[in-house]
Amino acid sequence: MRILRFSGLVAVVLAWVVIYVSTYRNPWFDVFRHALSDLGGPRAADPWIYNVGLVATGVVTSTYSLYLAAASREKASIYASAFIFIAGVFLSLIGIFPSGTRPHTFVSTWFFVQMWMALVASAVDFLLRKKLIPGLTTLALLITGPLGAVLIDWPSVALLEIYGVVIIDIYVIILTLNY
Repeated sequence: MRILRFSGLVAVVLAWVVIYVSTYRNPWFDVFRHALSDLGGPRAADPWIYNVGLVATGVVTSTYSLYLAAASREKASIYASAFIFIAGVFLSLIGIFPSGTRPHTFVSTWFFVQMWMALVASAVDFLLRKKLIPGLTTLALLITGPLGAVLIDWPSVALLEIYGVVIIDIYVIILTLNY
């Protein structure tokens, strides 16, 4: 189980590799005009790269949550790991229901919602265990994530999504360092 400790970091790297390779294969893609999901949509060259990549990243994310649950002692951290597991499922569903399909908007939105709920549970867990630095950092992410999403006039959905992914990446790093 200890080897799974770093599977969250593997998911972070894998997500960025998928985004990079998909962007490289689609020179028409403009991060200032499109959504990341366009890389897996009908207009994309080799949309399977993005879609299969998201499914794989979702599986690794859910696997990471199993490590977190096994390493957890408190209910709040187990609760957070459950949200991360569900977020991994929804990340995979984004690849299964790519841009242009009916459930796409729901599954892509719900991925971010599930990760935000995991942040809530982790912030509570860290603070209850008096782990102030990770607790306050997670709390800051919990607050700045939605505020930045709402208050910044994002020129594209892709930039908003990248902002969300960076928040999630920082969260995964915090979790990896503290479990």
